[in-house]
Amino acid sequence: MTADTNIQQVPGQPVAQTSYGPVRGTDDGRVKTWKGIRYAAAPVGELRWRAPVPPAPSSEVMDATAFGPVSPQPRSPIPMGLGTRADEDCLFLNVWAPSDVEPGDARPVMVWVHGGAYIFGSGSQPLYDGTVLAGGSDVVVVTINYRLGALGFLDFSSDGFDTNIALRDVLAALRWVQDNIAGFGGDPDRVTLFGESAGAAITTTLMAVPAAAGLFSRAIAQSAPATSIYDKARSAAVSRQFLDRLGMTAAQAHRAPVQALIDASQELFDHVPTATPGLLAFAPTVDGELVPDYPVTLARAGKTHPVPLLIGTNKNEAALFRFMRSPLMPIAPKAVRTMFDEIANDQPGLQLPTAEEVSLAYPARLARTRSLGVASDVGFRMPTLWFAEGHSAVAPVYLYRFDWATPVFKAIRLGAAHATELPYVWGNLVGGPRDVTFKLGGLKTGEELSQRVRARWTAFATTGDPNVPIGQPQWAPYRSDDRATLVIDRDDRVVDDLDRQIRRAWGNEVLSFR
Repeated sequence: MTADTNIQQVPGQPVAQTSYGPVRGTDDGRVKTWKGIRYAAAPVGELRWRAPVPPAPSSEVMDATAFGPVSPQPRSPIPMGLGTRADEDCLFLNVWAPSDVEPGDARPVMVWVHGGAYIFGSGSQPLYDGTVLAGGSDVVVVTINYRLGALGFLDFSSDGFDTNIALRDVLAALRWVQDNIAGFGGDPDRVTLFGESAGAAITTTLMAVPAAAGLFSRAIAQSAPATSIYDKARSAAVSRQFLDRLGMTAAQAHRAPVQALIDASQELFDHVPTATPGLLAFAPTVDGELVPDYPVTLARAGKTHPVPLLIGTNKNEAALFRFMRSPLMPIAPKAVRTMFDEIANDQPGLQLPTAEEVSLAYPARLARTRSLGVASDVGFRMPTLWFAEGHSAVAPVYLYRFDWATPVFKAIRLGAAHATELPYVWGNLVGGPRDVTFKLGGLKTGEELSQRVRARWTAFATTGDPNVPIGQPQWAPYRSDDRATLVIDRDDRVVDDLDRQIRRAWGNEVLSFR
């Protein structure tokens, strides 16, 4: 697909043709950028809690030089810098491509789904600026917004609304990519869906969604809480709690001011993990329509899309939530015990680790330190291993663990906490003068590590294999006989069966947060 030859081409302002009309971006000599491209009609009015619909076409050249609004959301406990204002009309995406790219060049494409506990974040966060990733790696990078919190994850299907709105938004964005990315120099047959945290769980969920077949050919899941997906009964219960806080029916909430929804979302978001440790207020739903079953269950049954997968977690995931004093993860010993009791009541046949197994798997002197390890593994590492083992039967899987921590992060006991790998994946290592990440050193090592990570991630997007000829360890696919795992640190290494001890403690029966 090429731009209309009748459209005036201005130096530094590249025009790309989409199926909904031409869009004009910018070119700084390193990357071409198009920001704020609408991929679906405004999801407002009657379209609240409805599946996204295509935007209206236009023959006029649309300005794509500024980010579009992001999904309305509460204030995050961590300053995220959303990049622009929030508005319910939020279904926009952004594209970065190398400056030398031309329509039809068929470069690999990487589509990013941001994290944020299903309630925070955007595709326009400065951390996700695609300049370094696209400009230095010969890939086309796409970041997307999707509806968050109550707007994207509540289930009002009993009142005639659609389920899994946020998943449907991501699917609509992927369809836009299939239809239009060739006009930006991308290859629709080489699309890698990648995300972190909630975005990674959306990625693993879509790997088990029939409607996603053919929309992406590879996947990368960074710190995926792959079991954070709930059944219809739980989703309906959360929706009722939400309406109770509003004092409205679903029909009334459909017409309510968006700020009222955001305020109730905040209350529910804070309440649920406090009342029931290990659970979130908002998550995808096994609705039997879009999502037929739990993604980990489908992966272990060999029913995920047979696309290569790169997946892993960080060594100290739960340390971030301790640092934030957040209830999102049960990091105190009492909260962990409460979580185990809730799981035992909900799934009485499930074998949970005994006190002796916990002591062997987490040999720490303090109970609180052991609880951090338990929280990290129940929330992130074990779901990742369960999904990886299942999916490895249908496609190559590359498993990693990110262990690198800067001197500052070690000093404040963050270590390789949740989300600390993100700057290295994107190549955006210093987030401004207030960023303390490298205040005690480590920047040179961090830059070298970022180059290695970006080389592997983009090689995977290009070929489906993350190995690159840079004198680094050979990263073999994950198999049950050796369970090869890449440990990403100051010096990377491949370790066989890195997770042997915790696998023995948790076993092979999947723990599902229903």
